[in-house]
Parts: sequence; C-alpha cells; structure tokens
Amino acid sequence: MSFVSIRSRPSSLRFKICCSATGEAQAKKETVDKVCMIVKKQLAVPDGTPVTAESKFSELGADSLDTVEIVMGLEEEFNITVDETSAQDIATVQDAADLIEKLVTEKTA
Repeated sequence: MSFVSIRSRPSSLRFKICCSATGEAQAKKETVDKVCMIVKKQLAVPDGTPVTAESKFSELGADSLDTVEIVMGLEEEFNITVDETSAQDIATVQDAADLIEKLVTEKTA
C-alpha cells in the first residue's frame, strides 16, 4: 500500500476557499456595501475603521442589543422581516447580506 505525500507550502501560496455553509450564492456587492454602511452608522464606528463583508459584529464592539438594533435597521432599510432564529445566526456583515438577499428574493417570488 502506498500513501501520497502532501507537502505543506508557505501560506502565501495556499488557496483560500470561501463558500456559504448553506450552498447558496453570496450577496451582491451593493447589498454588502449597504449593510456595511448601516452597521457603521448603528455602531458609530470611527472613520477609518474598515467594515468589510468578513467583519464580525462582535469584533466591531457590538453586544446582543446592538445586534438586535442592527437587524431592526436592516429590516427597515430593505423592507423585510427577519425571524428570531435567523437573526441569531447573523455574526458577520456577509451573513446579514446573504440573509437579506434570500428574504428579498422570497418576498418577490
């Protein structure tokens, strides 16, 4: 029996693989940008502090009440309703943007 040898490469040569846990497509850039803007406003993020799709609300200083307020702001901005279970699964800007696009698509279907 022979085994394939796998050699570790320097991190700069490794591939980064990103995918949605549910297998759904990621949100459009416009949606992510809008969510970033809302999060920055809601959390009063200082100018110059980057907020990206990968930004975690907790790393931006959000507590559970802040997260609820962010979700309420997103509901108002996008004219959607986020159920409590889905809201609890939102940890990053990308999570929020993906959920928004899913809910908007379901609403218009």
